[in-house]
Amino acid sequence: MSEEIKKNNYSADSIQALEGMEHVRMRPSMYIGDVGVRGLHHLVYEVVDNSIDEAMGGHCDAISVAINEDGSITVEDNGRGIPVDLHKKEGVSALEVVMTKIGAGGKFDKDSYKVSGGLHGVGVSVVNALSVHMKSTVFREGKIYEQEYERGKSLYPVKQIGETDKRGTRQTFYPDDTIFTQTIEFSYDTLSARMRELSFLNKGITITFTDKREVDEKGEFKSEVFHSDEGLKEYIRYLDGNREPIISHVISMDNDKGEIPVEVALIYNTSYSENIFSYVNNINTHEGGTHLQGFRSGLTRTLKKYADASGMLDKLKFEISGDDFREGLTAIISVKVSEPQFEGQTKTKLGNREVVSPVSQAVGEMLENYLEENPNDARVIIQKVILAAQARHAAKKAREMVQRKTVMGGGGLPGKLSDCSEQDPARCEVYLVEGDSAGGTAKQGRDRNFQAILPLRGKILNVEKAMHHKVFENEEIRNIFTALGVTVGTEEDSKALNLSKLRYHKVIIMCDADVDGSHISTLILTFFFRFMKELIEEGHVYIAAPPLYLVKKGNKKEYAWNDVQRDQANERMGGSAAIQRYKGLGEMNAEQLWETTMDPNFRTLRQVNIESLAEADQVFSMLMGDEVPPRREFIEKNAVYANIDA
Repeated sequence: MSEEIKKNNYSADSIQALEGMEHVRMRPSMYIGDVGVRGLHHLVYEVVDNSIDEAMGGHCDAISVAINEDGSITVEDNGRGIPVDLHKKEGVSALEVVMTKIGAGGKFDKDSYKVSGGLHGVGVSVVNALSVHMKSTVFREGKIYEQEYERGKSLYPVKQIGETDKRGTRQTFYPDDTIFTQTIEFSYDTLSARMRELSFLNKGITITFTDKREVDEKGEFKSEVFHSDEGLKEYIRYLDGNREPIISHVISMDNDKGEIPVEVALIYNTSYSENIFSYVNNINTHEGGTHLQGFRSGLTRTLKKYADASGMLDKLKFEISGDDFREGLTAIISVKVSEPQFEGQTKTKLGNREVVSPVSQAVGEMLENYLEENPNDARVIIQKVILAAQARHAAKKAREMVQRKTVMGGGGLPGKLSDCSEQDPARCEVYLVEGDSAGGTAKQGRDRNFQAILPLRGKILNVEKAMHHKVFENEEIRNIFTALGVTVGTEEDSKALNLSKLRYHKVIIMCDADVDGSHISTLILTFFFRFMKELIEEGHVYIAAPPLYLVKKGNKKEYAWNDVQRDQANERMGGSAAIQRYKGLGEMNAEQLWETTMDPNFRTLRQVNIESLAEADQVFSMLMGDEVPPRREFIEKNAVYANIDA
């Protein structure tokens, strides 16, 4: 048969019937989201989720997670241990079924688990399929059992290897670098943040996290122990540690008696931002959903009723909106749902309608009790709401000014913007450049076809400490809105950002590689996080990486982005090269800036993403807020990683 006939011969033989584990390896993103850094860490979360499920069922109170010296991961708990007896249908040990069959597991049996997190029963087998090697050790009924696997296939039947007085399960896996081609190196900070989060969401559990790749001067591994007795109340204190509270206590409730257990904690602070974090079965629901809808409904209804009865709104000449009740609010909602239905672009939006009413009712009762018992705090909250309403009206006028000045509104582009000629936003990028001098160099060095330049004058407004109308009145921020072509939400939905008219799909922050440049980058990122979060979430924000050094000898030259690269380049040139330290973008000419920082073929761009909204919120409030001690502590702790210009 000729090649042409083969190509066109679509028959039964053309259909590939992939078995479970083969399908996981061929289409891993269907199971873990992607095969980049996020998907890699998701493997750990899936294994830990199994231990957390044991804890939620009351069978486990200690979990240990370790990054081993060779880069593998070990997770151990003191739960019941995965069953090892013969599975009648499959004819092999239940442990082997759980580890090698997609869709197998106790999570489908409501007698075993009332609720569970993770990927609903497929988690650990997916991890096994995507690991070059994995070993399961079970401590159960006085005996130790073991089985090993390669890329999801067992190497031998489950065997007993000893006796013990402990119980639980230990899983060790090493990710497959043919699947995770970008990296198989786990981030301590990323995993630490998730373990901390899980300890707050599951009070009473002790999670020990160790990194055996790093040893201190005492010969001890880097390690942290996470444990919370108060759960979400402690989580609120952690998140709001860098903000000034306006009420005396964290308002909280834990209702686990109904069909849908609800846990809520909240506090009001002096900030102007709303920070609400929602979870379902320990899964962070970034896109919200019905539990968030229920929370907002209960909060607004109860506070509005109290405010009306107090008479404090009598002199107000306009209606209070739902947003006004949430300004300066930090809140966490955690619900447990036996069969959650997820929607949204990233499947992190809860769709169960039956959740709305229990959450709304629970939040209403919690607030009613608190307001009655704490009249001084109640008055302070309503005063905050009134100030928020007044500021919203001022912000509305400022926001309308931004709308009129956008390209779609006919107001024209900012005068300082040097636009590109390309019309397709997907092919366009804009550089937000620190200062007119560097902006001038960037304008000369750019490719005018697809690269636009917007110089920013000095340090933009710190939005973390500014009222909303001040943000929209700021000229530099208005220029960013106008240049990007995005529109801010309506009065009723002021948090929404319309990206449909976004003029550039790459928004690149390009600042000097020094302390001032880092500060300006952080100010811009704070603005994006608080007012254009969708821009980050959809992957449009990047940070440029200009070089620190030019190493030159005769006709040879090399650029270096750190001291190690500088020394290596100098050594390659015989050890006597001339070294120029770039203290700012303005010290490079247009050609140098293009070939190091702007040429798509050679530049390095770092895409900004949000692994954990709660952690990001905590860091931004700490770095850009009023509290100095935690900021100093953070800088001292991380100074070893910072490029500080002496």
